[in-house]
Amino acid sequence: MLRRRFVATLGAATLAAPAVRADTWPNRQIKVVIPYPPGGPTDIAARIVMEKAGNLLGQPMLFDNKGGASGMIGAAYAKTQPADGYNFLATTVAMLAITRHLQPIPFDPDKDFLTVARLATSWACLTIHPSVPAKTMAQFVAYAKANPGKINYGSSGNATITHLNCEILNLEAGIKMTHVPYKGSAQATQDLLGGQIQAQTDQTCLPHILAGRLRGLAIVGDRRWPGKPDIPTMQETGYGKDVGESWYGMLAPAGTPAEIVDKLAKAIDQAIKSPDVLDKLDKGGAKPSYLGPAAMRAQVDKESKLFADIIKRGNIHL
Repeated sequence: MLRRRFVATLGAATLAAPAVRADTWPNRQIKVVIPYPPGGPTDIAARIVMEKAGNLLGQPMLFDNKGGASGMIGAAYAKTQPADGYNFLATTVAMLAITRHLQPIPFDPDKDFLTVARLATSWACLTIHPSVPAKTMAQFVAYAKANPGKINYGSSGNATITHLNCEILNLEAGIKMTHVPYKGSAQATQDLLGGQIQAQTDQTCLPHILAGRLRGLAIVGDRRWPGKPDIPTMQETGYGKDVGESWYGMLAPAGTPAEIVDKLAKAIDQAIKSPDVLDKLDKGGAKPSYLGPAAMRAQVDKESKLFADIIKRGNIHL
């Protein structure tokens, strides 16, 4: 009798549980976990784009910063959240395509999350403190060769693309810079401004380059930054053949209805086309680079293979 009552109660509860319906979604606030501290490039890009997407969908966005361990703490938390269409995770190329090849991570990038959309790509620049006696990449490499280990470069954390790009430069140029990992880009940039470190490759440096407080040597990417077009690209200086660009995207916990993922992706696509978002991204050192769910997944798969090969060939370890 007790067993029959339990089964009947369980069945009734299951039937009573509200189904997630795309036609009525969203009808309440949406949470976006940002796995990095406030003020960094992922935080800035995610807030700019997702706030606009929320406005288009008619619901506010709640941003929850859970930084640490190169994004792993926030990702591990987001993986456990309900796949109800009200929980999403901001992500980076490093979280999905780099870290997995360097250390154990608390989630499976291929199984635990669905790709929603790529939002934007940063204008990153190899930047140095004015105390470093170099005004060109050639001079910088010559100085680094003459002073092995003397140049400390900051990154937004171990296994991030800001870490890997400088390690690739170490390999390509035959130099030895020392890695100093931080919990986010903003903290590293503050120490670069103070001279505690001597180099950094990040979009957070761009405003300080324009203000003359820091010196930009080379843009990471396939074209020059419109904000200061006299800075060459890394490839133009003879390096950076294998470097990747730093992009930011959005994930959903596995099991989130595909119709909701597609609906949010379309709102993101619309958001990054609006003039106010374009202006904010530009001022934040990023450019829109939308990819939908399937295209973003294909990009992750492609870059994961690329970085796995680079890490193996370069014998890069944390």
